[in-house]
Amino acid sequence: MITTEQAKNMRNNIDIEGIVERKGETRTVSKKAGGTIDVCDAFLVDDAGEIKLTLWGDDIPKIENGSKVKITNGYTNTFKGEVSLTKGKYGQLEVIS
Repeated sequence: MITTEQAKNMRNNIDIEGIVERKGETRTVSKKAGGTIDVCDAFLVDDAGEIKLTLWGDDIPKIENGSKVKITNGYTNTFKGEVSLTKGKYGQLEVIS
């Protein structure tokens, strides 16, 4: 497992665990391929710090503030100068507790 601070300097293949804090409001965005999808930002916190976590679609209702989660094969992207982590198309998000 890596830390949130290490994840900020990686692009993909990120395996990480942490506690979800400050889950925001769900909003609906348009997809490039057409249609819409729900998206929600939260923060994943561990002993090293925190990283913005972007939740998509069916993952949003699974996660609450205080949920301990494990992300396998996640990736990061940078938008408006802020790094965010997501499970992406090929990763997994598991609620541990």
